Amino acid sequence: MTLMLLVAMTGVAPIALYMLVPALPILVATFDSDIGIAQMTVSLFMVGLAVSQLVMGPLSDRFGRRPVLLAGLSLMVIASIGCIVAQTLPQLIVARFLQALGGATGMVISRAIVRDLYSRDKVGAMIALVIAVMMIVQMLSPLIGGLIETTFGWRAIFYVLTAAAIVVTLMIALALPETRRFDQGHVGSGFRADVSSLIRSRAFVGYVLCQVLASSIIFTFAGGGPYVVVTQMGRSSAEYGAWFATSGLAYLTGNLFCVRFAPKHSIEKLIWFGLALQFTGALLNLVWGVAGLSAVPSWLFITHMLITFANAFVMSNSAAGAISVRPEAAGTASGAMGFLQMGFGSLCSQFGAYLGGHFATTVPLNIAIVALSLLCAASMIFLVPRRAIVATEELIEKAEKEDTGLL
Repeated sequence: MTLMLLVAMTGVAPIALYMLVPALPILVATFDSDIGIAQMTVSLFMVGLAVSQLVMGPLSDRFGRRPVLLAGLSLMVIASIGCIVAQTLPQLIVARFLQALGGATGMVISRAIVRDLYSRDKVGAMIALVIAVMMIVQMLSPLIGGLIETTFGWRAIFYVLTAAAIVVTLMIALALPETRRFDQGHVGSGFRADVSSLIRSRAFVGYVLCQVLASSIIFTFAGGGPYVVVTQMGRSSAEYGAWFATSGLAYLTGNLFCVRFAPKHSIEKLIWFGLALQFTGALLNLVWGVAGLSAVPSWLFITHMLITFANAFVMSNSAAGAISVRPEAAGTASGAMGFLQMGFGSLCSQFGAYLGGHFATTVPLNIAIVALSLLCAASMIFLVPRRAIVATEELIEKAEKEDTGLL
């Protein structure tokens, strides 16, 4: 039941994002508007996801997971109704932004809840499991959105999203207990002390940079991929969609393997395994690009599958490390990480589009991905403490849990 709740609260916002994408051309025609303005229903939604995580995470540390979750998802319900009744495109854009603000609450707090409930070495596996289950639904979201729009019209998408948000809210209200452990001393320290403590922690900064840079590899390739396949290789957009789906499948498989191996290996070992495999795939892609083999989609995407498979290990376990540095501030840590991931990722997506659209070869895009892979490794080498220090932190954490009797 807990897994179902975590998947539901994590997935409701991404599903809301992707379900509307197939209907964007219909919005342009319906409101007689420019495609750039219609695109704001997606771009500002992503801004809302980033901003919300930065705010909702610390609020959940201060007031508890349940009340902030219920408030955020209630906002999503109201905003989804606003999308249904919107009569102009600006009204729809504003409602979508509010929908993202509320829906992102589940994304950021789900990671904090995982940290509340599980020990440090189990957090990465649980995050990977939640992502794996969620991705199955998320990958189907554009297809479902397209079918709903074709059959019932674009407003029907928001009827479905409203119903989904109501169901998730009711599930949390009825079945999710408060997982936040309140310590009087910590409550008195507040948001400023949490942020100050996290920023001063080299381990936190290292784990967050590793997670953000790893996710940026996906954003960069996603930004440049369409231009590479359609413009450089002369293939159809449908063919690009089919090849890109292989990346999602590899990422899903990587998360499942991460769940399988997590009980036997530490977070750090799993991260380093992912980093090594990720760099190998990135380097091979660069070699194919220099050799001219990346002019064929199979060479580019089969190797990229190796990158995304490894990426799952890096992202889930570095996220686990980041929210475990200061467990009582897991919401703040999760929020900061999510904000940076979305913010920097959007810039990398634009950069990837530039590299894919302004060059006649994949090499610049390949070089960018290699560079991001090296920066991921550098963040672990130069910032994250060595195993002896980490072991000390684990002993302290174990003692704290024995005192509270949580596990």
